[in-house]
Amino acid sequence: MTISSATPSHADTATLEQGSVHWMRNLAVCVFGSFTTIVGMTLLLPFLPLYVEQLGVKDHAAIVQWSGVAFGATFFTAALTAPLWGRLADRYGRKLMLIRASLGMSIAMSLIGMAGNVYQLVGLRLLAGLLGGYASGSMVLVATQTPKQRTGWALGVLSSGIMAGNLAGPLIGGALPPLIGIRATFLASGALIFVAFLVTTFLIKEERRPKVHKTADKPRGGLAAVPDKGPLMAMLFTGALLMLANMSIEPIITVYVAQFAEPHNVTMVSGLVMSATALGSILSASRLGRLADRLGHWNVIIGCLLVSALLLIPQAFITSSWQLVALRFLMGLSLGGLLPCIASVIRHNVPERVAGGMLGYSTSAQYVGQVVGPLAGGFVGGHFGMRSVFLGTSLLMALGALYNRAVRVRRARGQR
Repeated sequence: MTISSATPSHADTATLEQGSVHWMRNLAVCVFGSFTTIVGMTLLLPFLPLYVEQLGVKDHAAIVQWSGVAFGATFFTAALTAPLWGRLADRYGRKLMLIRASLGMSIAMSLIGMAGNVYQLVGLRLLAGLLGGYASGSMVLVATQTPKQRTGWALGVLSSGIMAGNLAGPLIGGALPPLIGIRATFLASGALIFVAFLVTTFLIKEERRPKVHKTADKPRGGLAAVPDKGPLMAMLFTGALLMLANMSIEPIITVYVAQFAEPHNVTMVSGLVMSATALGSILSASRLGRLADRLGHWNVIIGCLLVSALLLIPQAFITSSWQLVALRFLMGLSLGGLLPCIASVIRHNVPERVAGGMLGYSTSAQYVGQVVGPLAGGFVGGHFGMRSVFLGTSLLMALGALYNRAVRVRRARGQR
Protein backbone atom coordinates (compact mmCIF):
# COMPACT_ATOMS: atom_id res chain seq x y z
CA MET A 1 0.00 0.00 0.00
CA THR A 2 1.39 3.39 -1.00
CA ILE A 3 1.58 6.02 1.71
CA SER A 4 0.95 9.54 0.46
CA SER A 5 2.81 12.57 1.68
CA ALA A 6 -0.36 13.62 3.51
CA THR A 7 0.13 10.82 6.00
CA PRO A 8 1.30 12.00 9.45
CA SER A 9 4.89 11.27 10.41
CA HIS A 10 5.81 8.49 12.84
CA ALA A 11 6.09 11.05 15.62
CA ASP A 12 2.66 12.41 14.81
CA THR A 13 1.20 8.92 14.73
CA ALA A 14 2.72 8.21 18.14
CA THR A 15 1.12 11.41 19.43
CA LEU A 16 -2.28 10.23 18.17
CA GLU A 17 -1.79 6.83 19.83
CA GLN A 18 -0.78 8.37 23.19
CA GLY A 19 -3.50 11.04 23.20
CA SER A 20 -3.39 14.30 25.11
CA VAL A 21 -1.52 14.54 28.39
CA HIS A 22 -4.64 16.33 29.71
CA TRP A 23 -7.05 13.57 28.70
CA MET A 24 -8.17 12.71 32.25
CA ARG A 25 -9.05 16.33 33.03
CA ASN A 26 -10.76 16.70 29.66
CA LEU A 27 -12.80 13.58 30.39
CA ALA A 28 -13.95 14.91 33.78
CA VAL A 29 -15.06 18.22 32.26
CA CYS A 30 -16.83 16.46 29.39
CA VAL A 31 -18.72 14.19 31.80
CA PHE A 32 -19.90 17.20 33.82
CA GLY A 33 -20.84 19.23 30.75
CA SER A 34 -22.64 16.32 29.07
CA PHE A 35 -24.57 15.56 32.24
CA THR A 36 -25.77 19.15 32.68
CA THR A 37 -26.78 19.64 29.04
CA ILE A 38 -28.64 16.30 28.87
CA VAL A 39 -30.46 17.20 32.10
CA GLY A 40 -31.43 20.48 30.43
CA MET A 41 -32.82 18.65 27.39
CA THR A 42 -34.90 16.15 29.40
CA LEU A 43 -35.97 17.88 32.63
CA LEU A 44 -39.14 19.28 31.06
CA LEU A 45 -40.65 15.80 30.51
CA PRO A 46 -42.71 15.68 33.74
CA PHE A 47 -44.17 19.20 33.43
CA LEU A 48 -44.17 19.89 29.69
CA PRO A 49 -47.97 19.52 29.30
CA LEU A 50 -48.46 21.91 32.23
CA TYR A 51 -46.15 24.47 30.62
CA VAL A 52 -47.94 24.12 27.27
CA GLU A 53 -51.22 24.79 29.09
CA GLN A 54 -49.70 27.83 30.82
CA LEU A 55 -48.76 29.17 27.38
CA GLY A 56 -52.40 29.30 26.33
CA VAL A 57 -53.28 25.85 24.91
CA LYS A 58 -56.50 24.67 26.59
CA ASP A 59 -57.83 21.73 24.55
CA HIS A 60 -56.61 18.40 25.99
CA ALA A 61 -55.81 16.84 22.60
CA ALA A 62 -53.94 19.98 21.54
CA ILE A 63 -51.93 19.98 24.77
CA VAL A 64 -50.79 16.40 24.12
CA GLN A 65 -49.98 17.19 20.47
CA TRP A 66 -47.99 20.34 21.21
CA SER A 67 -46.14 18.61 24.06
CA GLY A 68 -44.98 15.88 21.67
CA VAL A 69 -43.93 18.42 19.05
CA ALA A 70 -42.04 20.54 21.59
CA PHE A 71 -40.20 17.58 23.08
CA GLY A 72 -39.20 16.05 19.76
CA ALA A 73 -38.15 19.38 18.22
CA THR A 74 -34.78 19.46 20.00
CA PHE A 75 -33.82 15.95 18.94
CA PHE A 76 -34.94 16.63 15.35
CA THR A 77 -32.58 19.58 14.81
CA ALA A 78 -29.83 17.86 16.83
CA ALA A 79 -29.95 14.89 14.46
CA LEU A 80 -29.75 17.14 11.40
CA THR A 81 -26.82 19.23 12.65
CA ALA A 82 -24.65 16.59 14.41
CA PRO A 83 -22.58 15.77 11.28
CA LEU A 84 -22.06 19.49 10.60
CA TRP A 85 -20.75 20.19 14.09
CA GLY A 86 -18.52 17.12 13.85
CA ARG A 87 -17.08 18.35 10.56
CA LEU A 88 -16.47 21.83 11.97
CA ALA A 89 -14.82 20.25 15.01
CA ASP A 90 -12.37 18.48 12.67
CA ARG A 91 -11.58 21.78 10.99
CA TYR A 92 -11.54 24.32 13.83
CA GLY A 93 -11.03 22.27 16.99
CA ARG A 94 -13.19 20.09 19.23
CA LYS A 95 -12.94 22.39 22.27
CA LEU A 96 -14.36 25.29 20.28
CA MET A 97 -17.45 23.24 19.43
CA LEU A 98 -17.98 22.39 23.12
CA ILE A 99 -17.73 26.07 24.02
CA ARG A 100 -20.27 26.89 21.29
CA ALA A 101 -22.65 24.13 22.39
CA SER A 102 -22.57 24.93 26.13
CA LEU A 103 -23.04 28.68 25.59
CA GLY A 104 -25.77 28.09 23.03
CA MET A 105 -27.64 25.65 25.28
CA SER A 106 -27.34 28.01 28.25
CA ILE A 107 -28.94 30.83 26.27
CA ALA A 108 -31.62 28.61 24.71
CA MET A 109 -32.66 27.03 28.03
CA SER A 110 -32.94 30.44 29.68
CA LEU A 111 -35.04 31.77 26.80
CA ILE A 112 -37.38 28.74 26.98
CA GLY A 113 -38.25 29.90 30.50
CA MET A 114 -39.31 33.25 29.02
CA ALA A 115 -41.48 31.87 26.19
CA GLY A 116 -44.72 33.78 25.65
CA ASN A 117 -46.66 31.22 23.62
CA VAL A 118 -46.41 27.63 22.40
CA TYR A 119 -44.95 28.66 19.04
CA GLN A 120 -42.03 30.35 20.78
CA LEU A 121 -41.60 27.23 22.93
CA VAL A 122 -41.31 24.97 19.87
CA GLY A 123 -39.02 27.45 18.11
CA LEU A 124 -36.73 27.66 21.12
CA ARG A 125 -36.66 23.87 21.46
CA LEU A 126 -35.61 23.71 17.80
CA LEU A 127 -32.94 26.31 18.61
CA ALA A 128 -31.70 24.24 21.57
CA GLY A 129 -31.14 21.27 19.28
CA LEU A 130 -29.50 23.47 16.65
CA LEU A 131 -27.10 25.15 19.07
CA GLY A 132 -26.51 22.12 21.30
CA GLY A 133 -24.57 18.96 20.67
CA TYR A 134 -22.33 19.07 23.74
CA ALA A 135 -22.64 15.34 24.47
CA SER A 136 -21.85 14.30 20.89
CA GLY A 137 -19.02 16.85 20.78
CA SER A 138 -17.63 15.39 23.98
CA MET A 139 -17.62 11.95 22.37
CA VAL A 140 -15.52 13.39 19.54
CA LEU A 141 -13.03 15.14 21.84
CA VAL A 142 -12.64 12.21 24.25
CA ALA A 143 -12.34 9.68 21.41
CA THR A 144 -9.60 11.67 19.68
CA GLN A 145 -7.70 12.99 22.73
CA THR A 146 -7.58 9.79 24.80
CA PRO A 147 -4.82 7.19 24.32
CA LYS A 148 -6.18 4.51 21.98
CA GLN A 149 -5.63 1.75 24.51
CA ARG A 150 -7.87 3.60 27.01
CA THR A 151 -10.63 4.86 24.68
CA GLY A 152 -13.11 2.12 25.58
CA TRP A 153 -12.92 2.89 29.29
CA ALA A 154 -12.95 6.67 28.82
CA LEU A 155 -15.92 6.59 26.45
CA GLY A 156 -17.67 4.23 28.87
CA VAL A 157 -17.27 6.77 31.68
CA LEU A 158 -18.58 9.51 29.38
CA SER A 159 -21.54 7.33 28.35
CA SER A 160 -22.35 6.79 32.02
CA GLY A 161 -22.47 10.57 32.51
CA ILE A 162 -24.75 10.99 29.49
CA MET A 163 -27.12 8.25 30.64
CA ALA A 164 -27.08 9.64 34.17
CA GLY A 165 -28.29 12.93 32.69
CA ASN A 166 -31.13 11.10 30.93
CA LEU A 167 -32.05 9.47 34.23
CA ALA A 168 -31.70 12.56 36.44
CA GLY A 169 -33.35 15.04 34.07
CA PRO A 170 -36.96 13.90 34.56
CA LEU A 171 -36.36 13.43 38.31
CA ILE A 172 -35.06 16.99 38.67
CA GLY A 173 -37.87 18.23 36.43
CA GLY A 174 -40.39 16.60 38.73
CA ALA A 175 -38.87 18.03 41.93
CA LEU A 176 -37.96 21.64 41.07
CA PRO A 177 -41.15 23.21 39.60
CA PRO A 178 -43.22 22.76 42.80
CA LEU A 179 -40.41 24.51 44.70
CA ILE A 180 -39.39 27.37 42.40
CA GLY A 181 -41.86 27.31 39.48
CA ILE A 182 -41.60 26.11 35.89
CA ARG A 183 -40.01 29.24 34.41
CA ALA A 184 -37.42 29.45 37.20
CA THR A 185 -36.57 25.77 36.58
CA PHE A 186 -35.52 26.61 33.01
CA LEU A 187 -33.51 29.61 34.24
CA ALA A 188 -31.76 27.43 36.84
CA SER A 189 -30.94 24.87 34.13
CA GLY A 190 -29.53 27.63 31.91
CA ALA A 191 -27.36 28.85 34.79
CA LEU A 192 -26.02 25.35 35.45
CA ILE A 193 -25.16 24.87 31.78
CA PHE A 194 -23.42 28.28 31.86
CA VAL A 195 -21.18 26.87 34.61
CA ALA A 196 -20.38 24.02 32.20
CA PHE A 197 -19.51 26.66 29.59
CA LEU A 198 -17.05 28.34 31.98
CA VAL A 199 -15.48 25.04 33.04
CA THR A 200 -15.13 23.97 29.41
CA THR A 201 -13.57 27.27 28.40
CA PHE A 202 -10.95 27.39 31.12
CA LEU A 203 -10.16 23.76 31.97
CA ILE A 204 -10.22 21.74 28.75
CA LYS A 205 -6.85 21.56 27.05
CA GLU A 206 -6.99 20.24 23.51
CA GLU A 207 -3.81 18.75 22.09
CA ARG A 208 -2.84 20.27 18.77
CA ARG A 209 -3.42 17.87 15.96
CA PRO A 210 -0.56 17.04 13.59
CA LYS A 211 -0.41 19.28 10.57
CA VAL A 212 -1.10 17.66 7.26
CA HIS A 213 1.76 18.19 4.81
CA LYS A 214 0.82 20.06 1.69
CA THR A 215 0.48 17.99 -1.42
CA ALA A 216 -0.50 18.60 -4.98
CA ASP A 217 -3.75 16.71 -4.39
CA LYS A 218 -6.14 18.06 -1.79
CA PRO A 219 -6.92 15.37 0.85
CA ARG A 220 -10.39 13.95 0.49
CA GLY A 221 -12.92 14.85 3.18
CA GLY A 222 -16.11 13.34 4.55
CA LEU A 223 -17.05 9.78 3.65
CA ALA A 224 -14.68 9.88 0.68
CA ALA A 225 -11.75 10.01 3.11
CA VAL A 226 -12.71 6.65 4.69
CA PRO A 227 -10.97 3.89 2.69
CA ASP A 228 -12.96 0.99 4.18
CA LYS A 229 -16.53 2.05 4.89
CA GLY A 230 -17.67 -1.37 6.16
CA PRO A 231 -16.86 -0.78 9.86
CA LEU A 232 -18.35 2.73 9.76
CA MET A 233 -21.62 1.54 8.20
CA ALA A 234 -21.83 -1.29 10.72
CA MET A 235 -21.43 1.19 13.60
CA LEU A 236 -24.05 3.58 12.19
CA PHE A 237 -26.50 0.67 11.96
CA THR A 238 -25.60 -0.56 15.45
CA GLY A 239 -26.06 2.91 16.97
CA ALA A 240 -29.53 3.22 15.46
CA LEU A 241 -30.35 -0.31 16.61
CA LEU A 242 -29.24 0.46 20.18
CA MET A 243 -31.62 3.41 20.48
CA LEU A 244 -34.42 1.51 18.75
CA ALA A 245 -34.10 -1.30 21.28
CA ASN A 246 -34.14 1.20 24.16
CA MET A 247 -37.12 3.18 22.89
CA SER A 248 -39.32 0.58 21.17
CA ILE A 249 -41.29 -0.23 24.33
CA GLU A 250 -41.87 3.42 25.33
CA PRO A 251 -45.35 3.70 23.73
CA ILE A 252 -46.62 0.42 25.20
CA ILE A 253 -44.93 0.26 28.58
CA THR A 254 -47.75 1.71 30.70
CA VAL A 255 -50.41 -0.45 28.99
CA TYR A 256 -48.18 -3.55 29.24
CA VAL A 257 -47.42 -2.98 32.93
CA ALA A 258 -51.13 -2.41 33.65
CA GLN A 259 -51.76 -6.07 32.84
CA PHE A 260 -49.64 -7.19 35.79
CA ALA A 261 -49.51 -4.33 38.34
CA GLU A 262 -52.12 -3.02 40.74
CA PRO A 263 -53.93 0.01 39.24
CA HIS A 264 -52.53 2.42 41.85
CA ASN A 265 -48.97 1.19 41.14
CA VAL A 266 -49.01 1.35 37.32
CA THR A 267 -47.32 4.74 36.92
CA MET A 268 -44.70 4.00 39.58
CA VAL A 269 -43.80 0.62 38.09
CA SER A 270 -43.75 2.10 34.56
CA GLY A 271 -41.27 4.72 35.75
CA LEU A 272 -39.10 2.02 37.33
CA VAL A 273 -39.13 0.00 34.10
CA MET A 274 -38.05 3.04 32.09
CA SER A 275 -35.31 3.92 34.59
CA ALA A 276 -34.02 0.37 35.05
CA THR A 277 -32.40 0.19 31.61
CA ALA A 278 -30.63 3.53 32.08
CA LEU A 279 -29.42 2.55 35.55
CA GLY A 280 -28.02 -0.73 34.27
CA SER A 281 -26.19 1.06 31.46
CA ILE A 282 -24.72 3.61 33.87
CA LEU A 283 -23.30 0.84 36.04
CA SER A 284 -21.86 -1.22 33.20
CA ALA A 285 -20.62 1.28 30.59
CA SER A 286 -17.15 1.97 31.98
CA ARG A 287 -16.59 -1.69 32.96
CA LEU A 288 -17.56 -2.99 29.53
CA GLY A 289 -15.46 -0.26 27.96
CA ARG A 290 -12.43 -1.42 29.94
CA LEU A 291 -13.18 -5.02 28.96
CA ALA A 292 -13.39 -3.97 25.31
CA ASP A 293 -9.95 -2.35 25.53
CA ARG A 294 -8.60 -5.80 26.44
CA LEU A 295 -10.75 -8.19 24.39
CA GLY A 296 -11.53 -6.02 21.38
CA HIS A 297 -14.36 -3.55 20.87
CA TRP A 298 -16.05 -5.57 18.15
CA ASN A 299 -16.16 -8.70 20.34
CA VAL A 300 -17.96 -6.76 23.08
CA ILE A 301 -20.41 -5.23 20.58
CA ILE A 302 -21.37 -8.65 19.19
CA GLY A 303 -21.67 -10.13 22.69
CA CYS A 304 -23.80 -7.23 23.97
CA LEU A 305 -26.18 -7.47 21.01
CA LEU A 306 -26.61 -11.22 21.47
CA VAL A 307 -27.21 -10.97 25.22
CA SER A 308 -29.74 -8.17 24.67
CA ALA A 309 -31.53 -10.27 22.04
CA LEU A 310 -31.81 -13.16 24.50
CA LEU A 311 -33.03 -10.91 27.35
CA LEU A 312 -35.82 -9.47 25.19
CA ILE A 313 -37.47 -12.89 24.74
CA PRO A 314 -38.53 -13.47 28.38
CA GLN A 315 -39.78 -9.85 28.55
CA ALA A 316 -42.59 -10.95 26.22
CA PHE A 317 -43.71 -13.68 28.63
CA ILE A 318 -43.51 -12.11 32.11
CA THR A 319 -46.10 -12.91 34.73
CA SER A 320 -45.21 -10.07 37.13
CA SER A 321 -44.32 -6.41 36.56
CA TRP A 322 -41.22 -6.74 38.75
CA GLN A 323 -39.87 -9.39 36.40
CA LEU A 324 -39.92 -6.74 33.68
CA VAL A 325 -38.05 -4.29 35.91
CA ALA A 326 -35.34 -6.89 36.57
CA LEU A 327 -35.05 -7.90 32.92
CA ARG A 328 -34.83 -4.30 31.72
CA PHE A 329 -32.08 -3.67 34.30
CA LEU A 330 -30.14 -6.69 33.01
CA MET A 331 -30.68 -5.47 29.47
CA GLY A 332 -29.28 -2.08 30.48
CA LEU A 333 -26.18 -3.83 31.80
CA SER A 334 -25.69 -5.48 28.40
CA LEU A 335 -26.43 -2.35 26.36
CA GLY A 336 -24.07 -0.17 28.40
CA GLY A 337 -21.02 -1.29 26.44
CA LEU A 338 -22.39 -0.42 23.02
CA LEU A 339 -22.01 3.38 22.88
CA PRO A 340 -18.34 3.51 23.97
CA CYS A 341 -17.46 0.58 21.70
CA ILE A 342 -19.24 2.11 18.69
CA ALA A 343 -17.26 5.33 19.12
CA SER A 344 -14.02 3.39 19.61
CA VAL A 345 -14.47 1.30 16.44
CA ILE A 346 -15.19 4.46 14.43
CA ARG A 347 -12.14 6.21 15.85
CA HIS A 348 -9.90 3.25 15.03
CA ASN A 349 -11.20 2.83 11.47
CA VAL A 350 -11.41 6.36 10.04
CA PRO A 351 -8.68 8.95 9.41
CA GLU A 352 -8.16 11.29 12.36
CA ARG A 353 -8.89 14.39 10.28
CA VAL A 354 -12.51 13.26 9.66
CA ALA A 355 -13.16 11.48 12.98
CA GLY A 356 -15.43 14.27 14.23
CA GLY A 357 -17.62 14.20 11.15
CA MET A 358 -17.97 10.43 11.24
CA LEU A 359 -18.85 10.44 14.95
CA GLY A 360 -21.39 13.13 14.09
CA TYR A 361 -23.00 10.75 11.59
CA SER A 362 -23.06 8.15 14.36
CA THR A 363 -24.93 10.56 16.63
CA SER A 364 -27.46 11.26 13.89
CA ALA A 365 -27.98 7.52 13.39
CA GLN A 366 -28.68 7.15 17.10
CA TYR A 367 -31.25 9.96 16.95
CA VAL A 368 -32.90 8.14 14.04
CA GLY A 369 -33.23 5.07 16.24
CA GLN A 370 -34.61 7.25 19.02
CA VAL A 371 -37.35 8.51 16.67
CA VAL A 372 -38.06 5.24 14.81
CA GLY A 373 -38.11 3.11 17.98
CA PRO A 374 -41.28 4.57 19.56
CA LEU A 375 -43.02 4.82 16.18
CA ALA A 376 -42.27 1.19 15.31
CA GLY A 377 -43.08 -0.03 18.82
CA GLY A 378 -46.44 1.74 18.80
CA PHE A 379 -47.34 0.43 15.35
CA VAL A 380 -46.32 -3.18 16.02
CA GLY A 381 -47.88 -3.19 19.47
CA GLY A 382 -51.15 -1.79 18.16
CA HIS A 383 -51.46 -4.14 15.18
CA PHE A 384 -49.75 -7.36 16.28
CA GLY A 385 -49.83 -7.29 20.07
CA MET A 386 -47.39 -6.08 22.70
CA ARG A 387 -45.42 -9.31 22.87
CA SER A 388 -44.53 -8.82 19.20
CA VAL A 389 -42.63 -5.63 20.10
CA PHE A 390 -40.22 -7.54 22.35
CA LEU A 391 -39.84 -10.49 20.00
CA GLY A 392 -39.39 -8.27 16.92
CA THR A 393 -36.76 -6.16 18.67
CA SER A 394 -35.00 -9.36 19.79
CA LEU A 395 -34.82 -10.53 16.17
CA LEU A 396 -33.37 -7.18 15.08
CA MET A 397 -30.69 -7.31 17.79
CA ALA A 398 -29.71 -10.86 16.77
CA LEU A 399 -29.50 -9.81 13.11
CA GLY A 400 -27.38 -6.83 14.19
CA ALA A 401 -24.96 -9.17 15.95
CA LEU A 402 -24.70 -11.39 12.85
CA TYR A 403 -24.16 -8.35 10.61
CA ASN A 404 -21.36 -7.03 12.83
CA ARG A 405 -19.69 -10.42 12.90
CA ALA A 406 -19.89 -10.69 9.10
CA VAL A 407 -18.32 -7.24 8.65
CA ARG A 408 -15.55 -8.06 11.14
CA VAL A 409 -14.77 -11.40 9.46
CA ARG A 410 -14.77 -9.85 5.99
CA ARG A 411 -12.45 -7.08 7.14
CA ALA A 412 -10.09 -9.56 8.83
CA ARG A 413 -9.84 -11.57 5.62
CA GLY A 414 -9.16 -8.40 3.62
CA GLN A 415 -6.24 -7.50 5.90
CA ARG A 416 -4.47 -10.84 5.40
